[in-house]
Amino acid sequence: MNNPFLSFTIKVIALLTLAFCIHIGILKILELPLFNDKIILSYTVNLILVIVIFGILYLLKEKYKSQLGFLFLAGSFLKFVVFFIVFYPIYDADDNISKLEFAAFFVPYVLGLIFETYSLSKWLSKLD
Repeated sequence: MNNPFLSFTIKVIALLTLAFCIHIGILKILELPLFNDKIILSYTVNLILVIVIFGILYLLKEKYKSQLGFLFLAGSFLKFVVFFIVFYPIYDADDNISKLEFAAFFVPYVLGLIFETYSLSKWLSKLD
């Protein structure tokens, strides 16, 4: 596959789908509620943000080659903004963010961030 964006998109969808299935499986084994804590929304939003941020960086790779690191950080900032606008009010409604609520957001966030960072570093090393 020659298109890094398409390859990245397919791989990150597969990664977060697998992670979601494992996450739900662990909740089932532990006999915890499976679809509470906005888990589906969290995986979906994180997936979309990772793909959009990578896509924007891919589109801007030539024009802003020396600023891609800063643009990546801006994308990470955007993820935090989305968390505080969309998820934090829901999770903090009872003045307590439980471990399950934290995991529902943090697991896909971290997996997406790690994969995005790894893919970008691999991709950017080829640009030099």
